[in-house]
Amino acid sequence: MTDYYVNKQEQDNGDHEVHKSTCSWLPKEENRQYLGYFTNCYEAVREAKKYYSQSNGCKYCSPECNTG
Repeated sequence: MTDYYVNKQEQDNGDHEVHKSTCSWLPKEENRQYLGYFTNCYEAVREAKKYYSQSNGCKYCSPECNTG
């Protein structure tokens, strides 16, 4: 299981990216929201969508949840 965060700042395409706590692209502390401790990125993205309907997995740390 891993801790996940969502970027509070949207990307150019409107996505709010979901990152593992170990991701090299993890946003600065003031720009991220803790989502919880999950077994996979699918659960984390589902949680992020409660806050930001357009959420997506990071293409680097959660590529299986990235829809492009």
